[in-house]
Amino acid sequence: MSRVRINKPYVNLNLNVRGLPTSATLAINEKCNELIARGRKIYKLGLGQSPFPVPETVVEALRRNAHQKDYLPVRGLKALRESVAEYNHRVHKFHTFPEDVMVGPGSKELIFIMQLVYYGDLIIPTPSWVSYSPQARIIGRNVHWVPTNKENDYRLSPEKLEMICRTDPDRPRIVILNYPSNPTGSTYPLERLKLLAKVAREYRVVLISDEIYGMIHHQGQHISIARFYPEGTIVSSGLSKWCGAGGWRLGTFSFPSNLHWLRDAMATVASETFTATSAPIQYAAVEAFRGGPEIDHYLMHSRKVLRFLAKCISEKLDEMHVTYPTPKGAFYFFPDFDFYREKLERKGIYTSVEFCNSLLEETGIAMLPGSDFGRQPEELTARFAYVDFNGREALYASMNEYGEQSLDKQFLMQHCGNMAEAIDLLGDWLNKL
Repeated sequence: MSRVRINKPYVNLNLNVRGLPTSATLAINEKCNELIARGRKIYKLGLGQSPFPVPETVVEALRRNAHQKDYLPVRGLKALRESVAEYNHRVHKFHTFPEDVMVGPGSKELIFIMQLVYYGDLIIPTPSWVSYSPQARIIGRNVHWVPTNKENDYRLSPEKLEMICRTDPDRPRIVILNYPSNPTGSTYPLERLKLLAKVAREYRVVLISDEIYGMIHHQGQHISIARFYPEGTIVSSGLSKWCGAGGWRLGTFSFPSNLHWLRDAMATVASETFTATSAPIQYAAVEAFRGGPEIDHYLMHSRKVLRFLAKCISEKLDEMHVTYPTPKGAFYFFPDFDFYREKLERKGIYTSVEFCNSLLEETGIAMLPGSDFGRQPEELTARFAYVDFNGREALYASMNEYGEQSLDKQFLMQHCGNMAEAIDLLGDWLNKL
């Protein structure tokens, strides 16, 4: 009798991809949507998507340019690159020229291509955004996780970066610095940025400063490290977080002139992969980066709402004896539930994954475990995005009903009730352990 050969096509997959799961943030969003479709009440705190609408001036620019159908230059529309260069100077106080800018279909794609073309180790602090490390794994690069601690708001320290670099001073390295941070919402003070820049310069590190949340620093006081290490910093930005346009998929890289060889290598890969970013989106993005009074007003009230929500949630978490870095920007909390470890273990919960699975099953609150961001599984940390509210209504209420007045409890319950309900439900669940 002949043996039947069982076909196992997965064995032919690239080993760097084999076994790699879907991005955690996208997976939790899909899972939430499935549960909602089944009739469950779900609090969607997993995916970090801006709740606010795209500014109307930018939407109108997209309408005007819907007819744009031609392939644009690989590195981006010249008018957009001019707009981004001027934005860098006007808003973040570092100098770039249009030829320094590259446009792509999301900063995520640009970060991936950068890792592909530059042959160097990736250095990232833990916790960090969920896609940095998987991207490096897909490409086959070494990842050097840098431990951080909650006492220091999980920030990369100059001392630890120097310790890594001095062991092999000439080794090519990429350091990704993301701030305000996903997942913690914390940022870097001025002096820390200067010290990190000093170490990066000494060891000729290529620094990718992922500043996608820079414009939603809660006080509007974001400082780019490119001001202190201009010759080695590539600034990553885009439309997704501050302009509410995640689904538009537009990101930007701003290079120093001496790294144009990297820009050109990335453009070569782009020409053979995504070709060019969507034409109508690029034309509309010119309006976004150009700014103006309407954009400034939009950002002022976006920050006001996020700052208010962060304060309300912080007060509740303090009552629960939960520790966390105080958010200074973006829309994330990274709480540590170690205070409840003994009670959780009696319930059979020993890891952050088990914690989040149990929380979702029993309450409908969707969070991501700290292990998705590079923390040890037994650490009872999680990340949640405080974005489950009607951002359009909240933004317009802040603009038109409150104006310069402070937001209050009535605003919270009327316009951010889902978030208030989710945090109260979390507290009840923890108290009943």
